[in-house]
Amino acid sequence: MTTEEKIAWATEQLTDKYRELGRIPKKEDFDDGTRSRIKAFLGPWPRALERAGLKELPTPRRKSGRKNASGRKE
Repeated sequence: MTTEEKIAWATEQLTDKYRELGRIPKKEDFDDGTRSRIKAFLGPWPRALERAGLKELPTPRRKSGRKNASGRKE
């Protein structure tokens, strides 16, 4: 199985489960072997969901340089 085929297989597993459940699949929705293969092919669970198009990439947050009344940064 090529890398592209592995990625396609893992993506298909996630999208099929999404359609079946009507929600974003959790790790617990898969047996140990399938879950391990998905993570091996697509990365950690949040990244796997992102690569399958089921979860949006996080928006980078800007750090505020302002300090609040206690002197801590906000």
